[in-house]
Amino acid sequence: MRLRTVSDIDYLPALDHAYAHRNPAEGLGPMNHKPRILLLYGSLREHSYSRFSVEEAARILEYFGAETRIFDPSDLPLPDQVKGDDHPAVKELREHAIWSEGMVWCSPERHGQITGIMKAQIDHLPLNMGGIRPTQGRTLAVMQVSGGSQSFNAVNTLRILGRWMRMYTIPNQSSVAKAFQEFDANGRMKPSSYYNRIVDVMEELVRFTILLRPHSAQLVERYSERKEAKTPVNPEADLSAIAIAPQKGAA
Repeated sequence: MRLRTVSDIDYLPALDHAYAHRNPAEGLGPMNHKPRILLLYGSLREHSYSRFSVEEAARILEYFGAETRIFDPSDLPLPDQVKGDDHPAVKELREHAIWSEGMVWCSPERHGQITGIMKAQIDHLPLNMGGIRPTQGRTLAVMQVSGGSQSFNAVNTLRILGRWMRMYTIPNQSSVAKAFQEFDANGRMKPSSYYNRIVDVMEELVRFTILLRPHSAQLVERYSERKEAKTPVNPEADLSAIAIAPQKGAA
């Protein structure tokens, strides 16, 4: 499988446990299974700060009770390069997307934008795939790393893409400036306000994922799609129509 194994998944030296909830979504929805989060990063460098960032995010998410997968895009072809998208990496990426209930996207900012690797992964996720929508209704957290001063170009683009993919992008986000200063030689993030922000973002992602997932099917149901599929609304089951219908004997 094209999934990265995160070392020391339970080792969080930069986290102050005295202030961290183990179950930040308690009371927001049923916890019959762990929230399933897919994490994507946008660089193939051996010393990739976007990968280091999602690995830290995965550790934090696991601490918060989530189940995580980090997709490795190292052999992913370019969009439209393989006829019919018949490539094992494309198939696996889509399977992980369908498995997920939420996602984290983290891209380096390169030339003021997200990287081609990041965009290629998103472009390989179709809006509709055999009646299954791999992204629709899922939550999304966006992050970026920069080599220089802090910027928000990449996260702003990721927000646009998340909206286009019909995802619920959470309000909080992370932008790590001068990323080369924020990680040690082992790729672990140092304690800082940037690390604290990633904790904030993952905490919020877990909360929104638990809050929305019982209602995801209803939240993404659309008039236009019902009409296209010729699926009329059942008036006996439409509670909103029943509520506003005139009552017998009413003046």
